[in-house]
Amino acid sequence: MGVYEELGLRTVINASGTLTRLGGSRMAPEVLAAMADAAASFVPIDDLQARAGEIIAEVTGAEAGYVVTGAAAGLSLGVAACVAGMDVAAMDGLPDTTGLKNEVVVQRGHRNAYDHAIRAVGVRMIEVGYLGYPGAGGTHPWQIATAIGERTAAIACPILDTPGTVPLPEVCQIAHEHGIPVIVDAAAELPPRANLRRFIAEGADLVVFSGGKSIGGPQASGILAGRADLIASVALQHQDMDVRPQTWSWRPLLDSGHLAGVPHQGFGRSMKVGREEIVGLLTALRRFAAGSDEEDLERWQRRLEPIEQALDGIPGIRVSRQVAATKPVPSLRIAVDGECAGRRAYDLVNRLLNGEPAIAVDQSHAEHGVLSINPQGLTPDEAATVARRLREELRG
Repeated sequence: MGVYEELGLRTVINASGTLTRLGGSRMAPEVLAAMADAAASFVPIDDLQARAGEIIAEVTGAEAGYVVTGAAAGLSLGVAACVAGMDVAAMDGLPDTTGLKNEVVVQRGHRNAYDHAIRAVGVRMIEVGYLGYPGAGGTHPWQIATAIGERTAAIACPILDTPGTVPLPEVCQIAHEHGIPVIVDAAAELPPRANLRRFIAEGADLVVFSGGKSIGGPQASGILAGRADLIASVALQHQDMDVRPQTWSWRPLLDSGHLAGVPHQGFGRSMKVGREEIVGLLTALRRFAAGSDEEDLERWQRRLEPIEQALDGIPGIRVSRQVAATKPVPSLRIAVDGECAGRRAYDLVNRLLNGEPAIAVDQSHAEHGVLSINPQGLTPDEAATVARRLREELRG
């Protein structure tokens, strides 16, 4: 009996992608083995994070890196670093930003629910640009420049396909002319693997990636890569600071006057990451970076073949494969024909989840009568089961 069965829970076949609510991705055996090995002994976390940062820097082309407990934590810690810098008093006061740089500029077309992680630091979002014609989020570069003032801590630039927004390289140029850092939320922007280096190369000062999605690391992990000074501030606000100045490994910062004192239990304390997650993420990152987008795409296409074949000829649906130009992950699109297509699509989602075995499909466009199959989390046997269950449900 598996651990979930012992807890009285049903497992789910994940045909929906690397979703947090389903547990992210499957970890490879070597990742699990590395985590188990890390759990068997102790290590100073700041030393482990420092080595992790070197590896992340090598992979991303950034000055430095850091392991965080997911992309949202990376956003929060990154903004905290932009606000507080190396000011111990400012670190101690967060999320009270009175008297500090406490504004983050963002294009209106880039606002999303995940910027809650940015606002948690105590900053105010300053929106620029328009909604509606000629784009969903039309912005002029001068609007970004005009919004920058003495209270600006950073510019947030999530990677979103929003028509009319100013692209990242131009945002970075504007920001750097004013001495302002740019934070990029690239949580789900892998693959392609080239994106590991792309956003730093385009000028971003901090970039966050989820560790529990395509990288294949622990669900509660993420990568923060960027400027060394900002990563240093992140570490000081995140790690366990129940330390004494006389024995602290960072004491040269005190001797040199770079820090007024030891920062104690900062803003990021609730987001601490364990040694198991750090080692697991590093193992997964190296494995992912050494892989091939083309090989992944070919494997995922094979996972979809039995499902597509099983749906061939079923009346009342239209089936097609899709691969986004910017993200080489294929999907199988199932469009329900006829009246009340949205209601029927949602009904199918629930029947699959409540059936045996339970199957989760992508319901992002269910209101339009469209469901999708994402193959990233499927084994060959699971793909065959999804094919059978879908055929049974759609044939009635």
